[in-house]
Amino acid sequence: MQAFAQAPNTLSNSEKKDGWKLLFDGKSTKGWHTYLKDGVGNAWRVEDGALTFDPTASERGDIVTDDIYGDFELSIDWKISLGGNSGIIFNVQEKPEFNATYLTGIEMQVLDNIEAGDRHIPNHLAGSLYDLIGNAEVSKPKAVGEWNTARIHQKDGEITLWLNDVKTASVKRGSSTWDELIANSKFKDWKDFAKYDSGKIALQDHGNKVAFRNIKIRKL
Repeated sequence: MQAFAQAPNTLSNSEKKDGWKLLFDGKSTKGWHTYLKDGVGNAWRVEDGALTFDPTASERGDIVTDDIYGDFELSIDWKISLGGNSGIIFNVQEKPEFNATYLTGIEMQVLDNIEAGDRHIPNHLAGSLYDLIGNAEVSKPKAVGEWNTARIHQKDGEITLWLNDVKTASVKRGSSTWDELIANSKFKDWKDFAKYDSGKIALQDHGNKVAFRNIKIRKL
């Protein structure tokens, strides 16, 4: 019997049964807004079934989910431009006193490992837990212009990341290992970084073209 690939931005019957929900319908920016704004700026638009960021547009900024998530599993496809850098940030606190998503949220890196400026820093490579955990041996994104699949699993403080089905990071927030990672990172003096068990999910404007699709989440 011939097998057919699942259409992008859809849920299979088994995914629905397992509690997965779409965070992007493939047609609109419904469910998202620019951080600390009411709507989505013109830099984020839907192109060919993908939520795409245009760095030449006037209304830039990270976008965040309308809803808050705590324990969850997120699956998301991304495609980066030549030399590009972006990220998927979670546990974001959307409050006026925090003028950027990364001040509170934890990031899974999106990167062109071949040409991007961060390519020489292991914990800045694609799939890394940004500036905390990374390894060139497991960071194996596909070529620029091809789709990668990232997965983030957060449950009871345990954070695990995968890129293209390869585990790229695993750690428990609040553990001695976690404390050591923070102490040796750029975040060591950021009093509100990674202090929250839940928050919004952000897609980052890092000044480079990037696209996302198949954004699916289930609460755990």
